[in-house]
Formats: sequence, C-alpha cells, structure tokens
Amino acid sequence: MNCSAEKASRKWAFGAFGRTAAAMVTVAVGLLLPGVFCEPALAAKASRSTPWGDLFGIHPPKPRAKVHRAVVPLPQPRPADAPSAEELAKEAVKETAKETAKETTKETTKEGKPTEQATPQPPPPSACRLALTEAIAIAPSIPDIRGAGGCGGEDLVRLEAIVLPDKRQVSVKPAAILRCAMASALADWIRSDIAPLAARLGSTISDLDNFDSFECRGRNRIVGARLSEHGRANALDVRALKLANGRSISLTDRTVPREVREAVLHSACARFSTVLGPGSDWYHEDHIHLDLMERRNNYRICQWNVWDPLPQTAPLLPAERPEEAPPREVAAKSDGSKSDAAKPAAAKSGAAPADEKSDAATSDPDPKPATKKRRQNRRS
Repeated sequence: MNCSAEKASRKWAFGAFGRTAAAMVTVAVGLLLPGVFCEPALAAKASRSTPWGDLFGIHPPKPRAKVHRAVVPLPQPRPADAPSAEELAKEAVKETAKETAKETTKETTKEGKPTEQATPQPPPPSACRLALTEAIAIAPSIPDIRGAGGCGGEDLVRLEAIVLPDKRQVSVKPAAILRCAMASALADWIRSDIAPLAARLGSTISDLDNFDSFECRGRNRIVGARLSEHGRANALDVRALKLANGRSISLTDRTVPREVREAVLHSACARFSTVLGPGSDWYHEDHIHLDLMERRNNYRICQWNVWDPLPQTAPLLPAERPEEAPPREVAAKSDGSKSDAAKPAAAKSGAAPADEKSDAATSDPDPKPATKKRRQNRRS
C-alpha cells in the first residue's frame, strides 16, 4: 500500500479540500498500520541472538564437556633382529628400480590401454660357447656388436689366454675380440700344432703376439674397400710366437730356420680358410693374416712364401777367382801376341800403332807449351 500524500492527491481531485482530507486520511492510516506491519519485524529481530549476549550474561552459558585425560602408550623396544636403516634404504632402492623397470616395459596399444611386456632375456649360449670352456681357453663372452656397414657380429668372446693340455696358459697379448668359432679354431691350432713344435725346439710357448683382431675397417685399411674380416671379428694377425726360454719366433724373419716357418705354414693353411703372409702383397710382409672366411665350394687361400735366408756375402761384390783358372801371366802373353799381329795392319793403313803413339807422347820433353797454344787457340 502506498501511503504518501503526494500520490493520494492524484487519486482524489477535490481541490484544496481534497488535498487536506487526503492528508488526514494518510495520517490516520499511518497511525493505525505500524502496529500491523512493524510487529512481525520486531519479533524477528528479537528472535535473533545478539553477538554480545553471552558476553554480558544475557543468556545462560552453554554447558561444556568434561575433560578426560588420555593415556598415551609408550613404544615397545626395537627387536634385535630388526633390519637396520641402511638395509631398509637398499630395499627401497631395489623396489624403486623394479617399479621403474616395469614402467619402461609398458607399451600403449591402439586403444590407448597400457600393456605390460616381459623383459627380453638373453639368448641361450651357442654350442661353440658351451664347448669353449675354461679348460681350453680363458675367453669370457661379451655383448654383440652392431656397427655401421655390417661391422661387428654375434657370439663374441674376448680371448685372453689359451690353456694347454698340461694346464699352462698361453697369453694373447693384447686380448683379442673374436667370434667364438675363430677363437676355438685358434685355440685348437695352438694346443695341437704350435705347442708340440715348441717342444721340439726345447721349450714351451708362452705368448702369442696379437698384431690386430677386431677393427671396423675395409680390407688393407683402404677407404671404400670391402669390409675386412677384421671388421666381422673373424680374423687375427699374428706377428710372433714367444717361448718360455725368452726366445721369440718371428714368422716373417728369414733368420728363423726354414723348417720351423714351413711347419707353421702347413699347420695354419690346414686349419684356416685364409692365410696371407710375405709374397701375397706388401700389406702382409711383417705378419701373418688368419681368418675363417666362408667361400663357395669351401675355397681356401694360402699365400705365404717362406723366403730363404739372405746370403752372408753381398751379391754385388765380385766372386773370388777359382783355383782352376789359368795364371794371369799366360793370359797377358796371349793378349800380347794378338797385339803384335795387329801392328802390320796398322802400318799399311798409315796409322801409327798405339804403342808408338804412347812412346811419342812420353818422349815429348816439354808438353806444356803445346797446352798453352791449345788454350790460346780455344780462346781465339
């Protein structure tokens, strides 16, 4: 309801009387209505609790709960067999590593769901690896090598020493990285052929001079050439064999007895598919190349010339005069008879014999003026 006198004047158009009557009506209504409209508001305000009611004690205080004392139990003593803090830390590290390995083996399928894969296990050892025991060679296995251009290989070992039947070891210096098949063939060669040869020389073999084994390169170290067997870990270059008595047998040394070098040549060519040495090319003049390259029809190459020892006397010097040769005086007389027969022919032709020319030259008492004249003629 609108109780204003200004708007009431718009409803009753009675002039000044109408305005006065409207004002009186408005005052009367204002006096009667506050009790009707204001009581609910006051009741609502009274029902609200003032924030300072409790402060001044208007309302009774709220009852508080009774305080109970809680009994806290003490920790039990640590048992003697309990793991230490370091062990617990190690176990935590292991568990973290396991969880990390599991997360790395998870892959996402096409639908977006993660699937777990089993960790790949190394392949089982080959028959060659099982046969090459520590009773034959000290050759621990190494991981496969995957290089550029086909370098490397599988089933690789690091050949450190070869064990002879009498339990002595032949050191490979330096250790050679080879395929298991090549290492096995090399061990059989040393045990079956080279060790008996050293025994015939009155000693035992102690070291094998490894000039080169695995190296990712082309043949003869030529850039752009075909991959060498060294790049496949299927070759070994041998420079010398050392004996226990300190003697070194260089396989390309001419001073080594020819029988020894020929024995090594025949045994190597019987066991390896490629044998290159002096005479094959100038790349192998100071060592022997051995490999197990596979060719068609099991074709083999054995190019190694066992050179004879060099002569002690230089070939450029003249040989000694043989005893059956005629004396030098007789040879001089026969030469003189020939020169006497040639004198008449020279006289007929009007030329003076050579002996006469020589006598005339020697009979000249003063040859110096002639030389001066010649010099003057030359200058002119």
